[in-house]
Amino acid sequence: MAKRQFVKKILLLGDKEVGKTSLIRRYVLDLHDDQYIQTFGAKVSRKVLDLKDVSLWLVIWDVLGQKTQFHSIYYAGANGALLVCDMTRPETLEHLKHWAADLREVCGEIPMIILGIKSDLEMKIDPLELEELAASLGCSAMLTSIKTGQNVQEAFQALGELMMEG
Repeated sequence: MAKRQFVKKILLLGDKEVGKTSLIRRYVLDLHDDQYIQTFGAKVSRKVLDLKDVSLWLVIWDVLGQKTQFHSIYYAGANGALLVCDMTRPETLEHLKHWAADLREVCGEIPMIILGIKSDLEMKIDPLELEELAASLGCSAMLTSIKTGQNVQEAFQALGELMMEG
């Protein structure tokens, strides 16, 4: 019997230069380099995530890390989000509160996971702070490393499963 197929739109949100584009490159293409790639507007990638009895087509939106009047347009129709902070820059964790609030204003309650990127470097954010913010937003958190691949596949897998539950 063929697997059922679903399409889900997910957003990667967070400040500029936290690693959203690199995270997508690691997940979709399994590539890593240290070169910074600036996103203008939003960039869309796709990947199929095989779950138990479904094929989940992820349409991954990499949204510009600066607030613009277009964000609500990019958010429309989203089914889930990865909120990304840089574990070497504490202000990026604090800003996730605003990203989450803006997202919920447009999309309501959708599955979210907070990702602490660059966990392979000297972290200036206590992982407990990541967990506390996640608890306050009613979601979970994961430490990830684009360089080593730590929890990259797992983050997208977890979000995919959450979206299918709802």
